[in-house]
Amino acid sequence: KSDEEKISIIQEHVKEIMLTLGLDLTDDSLRGTPKRIAKSYVNELFYGLNPKNKPKAATFDNKYNYSEMLVEKDITLYSTCEHHMLPFFGKAHIAYIPRANVVGLSKLARLLEIYARRMQIQERLTNQIADGMMEVMNPLGCGVIMEAKHFCMVCRGAEKKDSQGLCFVGKVKLPDFLKTLKISFFAGCRLQATEERWEGGVGKRFGNRKCGAV
Repeated sequence: KSDEEKISIIQEHVKEIMLTLGLDLTDDSLRGTPKRIAKSYVNELFYGLNPKNKPKAATFDNKYNYSEMLVEKDITLYSTCEHHMLPFFGKAHIAYIPRANVVGLSKLARLLEIYARRMQIQERLTNQIADGMMEVMNPLGCGVIMEAKHFCMVCRGAEKKDSQGLCFVGKVKLPDFLKTLKISFFAGCRLQATEERWEGGVGKRFGNRKCGAV
């Protein structure tokens, strides 16, 4: 279906939901709401579901033979929880150690966006970004940390307004890369990670290429 067809279909369903809730769609403030919601779903909140919106992964030769960790931190993140269709938002920190190629910093943010702009869970989103990095860059290793506040925890259910979810995932080619990535990445992002937390949970999951909450 085209974007226009999707908007038309969603608009009718949103209208039905609003009428079911007893809202007056002749009200000036509500009359255009079904279409506004439909357009925001297709063009903004869930545009990552459309393959044509996937950004081109342009890379550059690592002509300076840079071999240290590159970190882009505090990337603003907006996504939608697939369980309740409520927002979660926060920051992502992405790091990698290059081989022959490097990538522009804006491309890391665009990679995050294409996976975030769809119905998601934080654990999968963290993994998808790391997998995307490995596919595009083939680096020695990469890591992703994601901190997010979930509205399904804030305005419903447990209603814990100060709670945050934190996920960390790493993809590595070399086993001895783990210690370097742990120290450099956590220090670079200024996140506190105790040795007990690492050895007891995150480190083991990292070695197994799984996402672990800290």
